[in-house]
Amino acid sequence: MRQRRSGPLQTGLFELEEDLYAQERGAWAQGLWVAGVDEVGRGPLAGPVVAAAVILDPTAPVDGLRDSKLLTARQRRRLAREIRVRALAFAVGRVGPRRIDTVNVLQATWCAMRAALERLRLAPGLILVDGNLRIPGVTCAQRAIIAGDRRSASVAAASILAKVTRDSFMLRADRRYPEYGFRQHKGYATAAHLEALARLGPCPLHRRSFHGVGHGVGHGVGYGVGYGVGSEPGDPSLELPLF
Repeated sequence: MRQRRSGPLQTGLFELEEDLYAQERGAWAQGLWVAGVDEVGRGPLAGPVVAAAVILDPTAPVDGLRDSKLLTARQRRRLAREIRVRALAFAVGRVGPRRIDTVNVLQATWCAMRAALERLRLAPGLILVDGNLRIPGVTCAQRAIIAGDRRSASVAAASILAKVTRDSFMLRADRRYPEYGFRQHKGYATAAHLEALARLGPCPLHRRSFHGVGHGVGHGVGYGVGYGVGSEPGDPSLELPLF
């Protein structure tokens, strides 16, 4: 395991792309660790919302970082492996559908982000979060960056890690509930997914509070089975492994 350091190195920085590392350079120059935070999965009808936090090493940049939506699935998987090897710290948080239904998806997203930050093995001095809102309940200095996954290497790395983590989860979900086609649509509201919902009703991974899921559908597949896993008892999405 990599030894913890007292602060970022002040010399020997690689020449990095200004457009992606400009947000980090100022904090690094002050001796601060920078954590990029991003989420994926706010819009789907099924599955968890997943957030990732990544502290990049200023002396070991990851080539090819960019918004995860601009990458192919193969590129994202390759970059996620590199991020896990090269980053000084990374962590993932997720919140399942039952909690989403209870607190709403925005609150669930913030819960997932806070969980990811709490699991980092290094304490950041600055958090860069994608979007126009800061994360409530976090005492560390924050900077909200609109389109942050295209403007910050740390946020781009978090975007990739969150996307790969959630996609991996939904592939496992597809093996448990193959009737819904999670492998293809990852829980988003495609025509095929809506047709399956109309025919089968929701499964335990569906968000009952979302339009098109909880209204006018059948009894569903296995709904109401007790799982009792993790920090959210009874939430089936926490039973499946992250990777």
